Amino acid sequence: MFELIVALSICILWGLILVRTTLGLPTIRDVPSKLPLPVKPPLVSVVIAAKEEQENIQETIRHLLRQSYPRLEIIAVNDRSSDATGARMESLKAWSDKRPEQGPALRVIHVTQLPQGWLGKNHALYQGYLQSRGSFILFTDADVRFEPDAIRDTVAYALQQGADHVTLLPKLEAKSFWLKAFVHYFLFSLCLLVPPWKGNQDGQRKYGIGVGAFNLLRREAYEGIGTHKAFSMRPDDDLRLGMLIKRGGWKQRVLAGVKRIAVEWYPTLSDAVRGLEKNIYSGFGYRLPLALAAMLGQLVGFGLPLTAPFWSRGPALALFLLADVFLVVAYLRHVRRFNDERGEEAIALPISVYMLVWVLARSVSLAHARKGVYWRGTFYSLEELRRMFQ
Repeated sequence: MFELIVALSICILWGLILVRTTLGLPTIRDVPSKLPLPVKPPLVSVVIAAKEEQENIQETIRHLLRQSYPRLEIIAVNDRSSDATGARMESLKAWSDKRPEQGPALRVIHVTQLPQGWLGKNHALYQGYLQSRGSFILFTDADVRFEPDAIRDTVAYALQQGADHVTLLPKLEAKSFWLKAFVHYFLFSLCLLVPPWKGNQDGQRKYGIGVGAFNLLRREAYEGIGTHKAFSMRPDDDLRLGMLIKRGGWKQRVLAGVKRIAVEWYPTLSDAVRGLEKNIYSGFGYRLPLALAAMLGQLVGFGLPLTAPFWSRGPALALFLLADVFLVVAYLRHVRRFNDERGEEAIALPISVYMLVWVLARSVSLAHARKGVYWRGTFYSLEELRRMFQ
């Protein structure tokens, strides 16, 4: 009887999630093409922070230099890199300086020290803002690939909508089947926790979202939320920015950017595991009870129905299988909407669930064993990180 009650509860839960997904996803539009711009469009300052990004930074800046938007400045911040990142930025600057009439201006800032109370990326983006002049600021990452009209069409949309913040959900590129399965499942779980379509609902201030690959803000909105100073020690800076925008009553728009920007989030599955070890725990404010509850929720809400055919029988199995149908359909709708892919990696969902639980458990155990987190070469204690979540 207990098994039947659990199966019925999980089936109802996934039915409700599927209904919510079905209603929410269509409200996230693609970026409209060729909306008109004013005769004198606003200056947009693109701020890009990079640390040890010698493999990506040149291609990303070249994509930005080829943007069709007519009033653009690019501020590239080298955040204490020990590789050739800074040299490659300077090389591109020297090249762009020779063709001032053929593209946007490129400036390079070299950060050599990290002040107390800052995470490196947040500090680097803030330094870029201090040097910016635009009435719009676009914060982006060092590994993003932009289509030529990406900024132009997004700014035109922001002006048409009167939006203070527009964030794009990028196409996530993954080279291997298992990397794709893990990354897509992780983001699916994140979207269930922080529904991206909520950012488009002007009447609510509880949920907001920002994506590090593309956060376009009016200058007054960014300054109104306190700039990066307001979340200087938050590893989830992009999400926090989006939350503060909504809580401050600014107008936010979330768009599907699958046809505009692309990101290879991690090159390999092992890189994804190592990368998430430092920041996945931050999603729970570095609070152990919350992280343990999340692991239990994954095992019960996702793991139980997906593994039910191996151990369940009778009416309970039928309910678990129906829950599986709801789960898989919701997953496929997310993947096809946000990444424009078929989602054949859904066959690996049971393994993806346990892989995510293991990654979270690993992140938690490492943080507590070390009594802190290493972030881009700097150690931060759990005590100081937790203070930012109070």
